[in-house]
Amino acid sequence: MNPVYRISIKSGEVMSVHPDLHQHYVRACQSLGRPENPFIAHVLQEADKDDKIKWTKGITLKLGGNGHVMPVQRVTDGDLQVLTSVLHNTAFVTGLDLRYNVLTDAGAKHVAKFLQENSTLQYLNLMLNDIGTSGAELIARALHRNETLLYLRMTGNKIGNKGGMFFASMLQINSTLEKLDLGDCDLGMQCLTAIATTLTQNKSVKAINLNRPLLYSQEEETTVHVAVMLKNNSSLVELHLCKHEMKNFGVKRLCEALYENSSLRYLDLSCNKITRDGAKFLGKLLKRNQTLQILDLRANRIEDDGAIYLSEALALYNRTLQVLSVVSNNVSGKGLVSLSGAMKTNMELSYIYIWGNKLDEDTCMAFSELIQTGRLKPNCTDVEPYEVDGHVHLAELSHGLQKHYYWTPSFGEVINKDANASLAIAAVSEHL
Repeated sequence: MNPVYRISIKSGEVMSVHPDLHQHYVRACQSLGRPENPFIAHVLQEADKDDKIKWTKGITLKLGGNGHVMPVQRVTDGDLQVLTSVLHNTAFVTGLDLRYNVLTDAGAKHVAKFLQENSTLQYLNLMLNDIGTSGAELIARALHRNETLLYLRMTGNKIGNKGGMFFASMLQINSTLEKLDLGDCDLGMQCLTAIATTLTQNKSVKAINLNRPLLYSQEEETTVHVAVMLKNNSSLVELHLCKHEMKNFGVKRLCEALYENSSLRYLDLSCNKITRDGAKFLGKLLKRNQTLQILDLRANRIEDDGAIYLSEALALYNRTLQVLSVVSNNVSGKGLVSLSGAMKTNMELSYIYIWGNKLDEDTCMAFSELIQTGRLKPNCTDVEPYEVDGHVHLAELSHGLQKHYYWTPSFGEVINKDANASLAIAAVSEHL
């Protein structure tokens, strides 16, 4: 079907020519015998009004099924078939956000066809749909030839170990994709090993999320393979290894590899089983590493001793780390005061997150002083001091590294980066 075009004329001159997405959508629905989805129709109408952005940097169609004040009709496989036919030759649509919809493997077939034919899409978000192994195969195979997509989010689609293997194979061929999110996809040991092995050779991927795989071994084989990859990879900037059942042995292997790595800026080790010994290895690494900017240790158990190991490295040696999160690590006043002391001598450490630990009076006084003196900006931490009966306490603030990883507020995208500090500090590129 040929698109409907709209011409804007000013002072007798043709200023712009572009397809009218909404009219094209209506005609496509009629042609394919599909009912119109009012949510899609509304988003396309709004996109038609946005001439300026279209011709400067392109637009992202935000069709997420969540985060709306009023419920919306979520996008189905049939809706996606119509939408991809509309966007087939639409050069100014560079992003497509389809998270929290009801797309299945049948919808993945339309996605794959679109990726094979489209040459402008850079960002595709399929987070938390119902795509399985066969859908993963279709999308991964489509990316063998696609040369434009930079960022793909498959988060929460249960593609399993076999589906992950298809993406590992894709990474051997594709040289364009910069960020891949396979978090919460039920990846297994085999595909994690394959992905790590592939990344020793892949030079284009800058950020990868491998959160929450399904691992049944206590030997940490996958962490060892990731460590080998980090020793040889010189392009990866961001790595997420949340919920990997990682213990101190795995941390030691990662640290040994990172002594030889000069590219990784963001390391996420949250929700693992790291204790003070693991923090000691990280402290030794920070004394020598000149690359890491963000270290996320949320929901581990480094305790006071671990916090002190990190504090010593940050106070006396490291001058590159900008963000540290030790949220929910069973750290008490001794360790937290030590971290506050490190901030007084280390001017590069700008963001620190401590909520969920044992915030005694010494801790409250120490962080209150950092904030009141201006050393720690209120938007760079997750606590705020207040006073009751002459005693200082700390209240929680909704700031962090990935507060909006799974959801977008009902009022829309957050312009202020405080709740997602990682985006403000070490973003790979636009959308990343």
